Amino acid sequence: MKRSSNKTHWDDFWSASRDLGDVYGTDDRILENLGKYVDLAGLRVLEVGAGTGRDTDKIASQQAFACALDYSEQSLTLMSDNLKHSVYIVCGDAFNLPFTDESFDVVFHQGLMEHFRNPGEMLDENVRVLKKGGLLLVDVPQRYHYYTLLKHILILFGKWFAGWETEFSVSQLRRLIEERGLRVAGIYGHNPSPPIWYRGLRRVLLRLGVRLSMYPVTPRVVRTVLRSARGLVPPRLILNTAMVIGCVARKN
Repeated sequence: MKRSSNKTHWDDFWSASRDLGDVYGTDDRILENLGKYVDLAGLRVLEVGAGTGRDTDKIASQQAFACALDYSEQSLTLMSDNLKHSVYIVCGDAFNLPFTDESFDVVFHQGLMEHFRNPGEMLDENVRVLKKGGLLLVDVPQRYHYYTLLKHILILFGKWFAGWETEFSVSQLRRLIEERGLRVAGIYGHNPSPPIWYRGLRRVLLRLGVRLSMYPVTPRVVRTVLRSARGLVPPRLILNTAMVIGCVARKN
């Protein structure tokens, strides 16, 4: 039987994540990449599969009408207890959104689409509730990264926290978006800080009673060398080897 990611996985995950200080965020990449294309003030913005809701919370801080949807009751409780701004929290299914057609100016999700085997159907619902001229942002794991190999090893042995997960190439993500009739405005790549290997090591050591800092201090000379090295790498190579890729597209 094929493995899947289901509601039980997420209820268990979020029930064990009550302290958001121990849950990594998205390095503000959602707000940053939406901000390149639109002023969020006064817009109706929907996050699908919101999880902690922290990205929606930051968008709400920009004077947007922000709505966060998830199907996990544990996620909804987590958001209710921790969000700082006015966010409309909704329990709902990403494949059957409880909103009328063309309800939102912006729809986005991150860390969501890779958990389902029928991503096109999810995107169809995103497009349905998006106004003409509105923006869709989709943020997913990128295929050609060591994270993908480690993840599939854990899936093989039934140790992946979400049960199952896939990943996408840049061309595949673009194709999925364009097949819905949207016009791609931009594609970005992102490598989280700290890197995924450190995050994994930290989680393993926590189980052994050893607590590493969430954000290790990197010496200035190392940061300088890394910045210089990135400047020598072609942007296309960075995009196609980043851990995370995102696509921002506009509905015609």
